[in-house]
Amino acid sequence: MDLLYPLKFKPVYIDKIWGGHKIQTELNHVEAPPQQCGEAWVLSGVPGNQSVVTNGPLKGNKLNELVEVFMADLVGEKMFTEYGEIFPVLIKFIDANDWLSVQVHPDDDLAEKRHKSFGKTEMWYILQAEKDSHLICGFNKLLSREEYEKSVEQGTLKRLLNYEPVKAGDAFFIPAGRVHALGPGILLAEIQQTSDITYRIYDWDRLDAAGLPRELHTKEAIAAIDFSPCHNSRVEWKPEKDSSAPVVRSPKFNVNHVWLNQGMKKDYSELDSFVAWVCIEGSMKVSLDGAPDEINVQKGETLLIPQVIDQVNIFPQPQVKYLEVFVA
Repeated sequence: MDLLYPLKFKPVYIDKIWGGHKIQTELNHVEAPPQQCGEAWVLSGVPGNQSVVTNGPLKGNKLNELVEVFMADLVGEKMFTEYGEIFPVLIKFIDANDWLSVQVHPDDDLAEKRHKSFGKTEMWYILQAEKDSHLICGFNKLLSREEYEKSVEQGTLKRLLNYEPVKAGDAFFIPAGRVHALGPGILLAEIQQTSDITYRIYDWDRLDAAGLPRELHTKEAIAAIDFSPCHNSRVEWKPEKDSSAPVVRSPKFNVNHVWLNQGMKKDYSELDSFVAWVCIEGSMKVSLDGAPDEINVQKGETLLIPQVIDQVNIFPQPQVKYLEVFVA
């Protein structure tokens, strides 16, 4: 459809008790709150926090409004059949200045039963990590439900968690049901299903701004948790210069790392999906064949390529790295 073109969006900023300032200072989001900005939702169809177009004739439209109007031309036939008028992935930047709560997300079946929602499988790509930064992904041994409940009651849960050291370029895949948490000093990009359902199971005994403990979801979480051990949740992948390197393959989303030092034409004619580009380093100019205008994309920005667009020209300025997100 002629009206569709590569789309840019206004981020939604979320203050968090554990947030910092790196979304503003490291990712060029000058409109982000200067302190305790924990998340920037850069591509979101979550009701109440939808992305709004900032470029071209569709400026001012919300993401799900575009799905409703353009349907498969925007997201792909399979995606529109499965997800309807809700955009199927949520992309965020997260700045952890302190430990996030230890949490778990339900799978599709449990989320549908309890919340009439999709579940939440996600992945993390580490953009920056301070020395000795760690995150939590899963348990360090096989647990029974009884052992887990006892550890929660006695306040010893953190001894049973699997801690992973992190550095820039690391990637982690977190299927629904796996307990997890980010530690201080980590800036990352998160790709996930479109869902905002979180069961908080431990919050490091801290208090909120009113001096009260934050709410836990101990009972709700039990049915969602996978009690299996997780000794190495890091995804094995290798960057490839002037090419796309696979990072994650899953039924919920796929992610490539693209590193370009020279111009390239991307061909998506065989792909029945939208494609989102999350710029993580450098910048690029983007154009379509026959179109007079170029679109500038800088570090910290996300560009949505509708399914109906087959080919896109990329011109690094002079180098660019981005995450390429699609569903297939």
